[in-house]
Amino acid sequence: MLWITFAWGSCFLAISIGLKDAPLLWFAALRALIAGAVLLAVAVFRREPTPRGARTWALIAVMGIVNVTLAFSAMFGGLAGLSTGAASVLANAQPLLIVLPAWWIYKERVSARTLAAMGTGFAGLLAVALPSGTGTGAWLSITAALAVTAGTLISRQVKADVLQVIAWHFLIGGAILAVIAVLTEGAPVINWGVRFIGILLYVSLVGTAAAFLGWFTEVRQCRLDAVTAWTFLVPVFGILLSMVVLGERQSSWSLVGMGLVIVSMVVLVLPRRRAALQRRENFRA
Repeated sequence: MLWITFAWGSCFLAISIGLKDAPLLWFAALRALIAGAVLLAVAVFRREPTPRGARTWALIAVMGIVNVTLAFSAMFGGLAGLSTGAASVLANAQPLLIVLPAWWIYKERVSARTLAAMGTGFAGLLAVALPSGTGTGAWLSITAALAVTAGTLISRQVKADVLQVIAWHFLIGGAILAVIAVLTEGAPVINWGVRFIGILLYVSLVGTAAAFLGWFTEVRQCRLDAVTAWTFLVPVFGILLSMVVLGERQSSWSLVGMGLVIVSMVVLVLPRRRAALQRRENFRA
């Protein structure tokens, strides 16, 4: 989860730079299509079974629409309207959004400790986001968080090979994004320089194909509130990288908010980590 969250956090920096060379929707579509094509090639090479059944394909299509078409377009749009740090915070509010659905749909009980930690994290998000304003960029970033949350919940319902599912949901969502890009942005006008190609490959292969493969693998095996708590680190990495690379200055409120986010994540993750270590020691004994 550490490398996954770092990959996602660094993507916000990479995308903010890449938007100087490519239109918003075309950049998002290329990210999804390249990631999907690479994952599908790996799945074919490994001879992974193709998903079967109308329900399975319908769920994959819905995942593609919400987790790729909607989430990616909103995420890129949020970056265009906000600072990199603020956009990374708002677009990663998933831990706060998934608690109640996980309790309702998957019967994952939520402790008072978890709710308190989530509330602390929410306060941290507000501290970071409010100084940046509540314009279109903020709402787009929140929309991206809602879409990713929906995609995560849906992914648990898909009973098929995870590699095939991820590949096809990227291809479906990316294809829809490409159609929307044609209708709204016209033919792609992209500066195919070394900078953009490097950023596109990094975002597509590391921040999307590899990171989402690891993410959906963990989502299938762990409690949703436990695994999504790690995504609190995504904006932390995003803010730190934006400060170091882009020279973005953060207000004192933003730094306090980032501290609250880290505290909430530690409270959520450490008890389970200690419990897991204790079970391991008891097993060895």
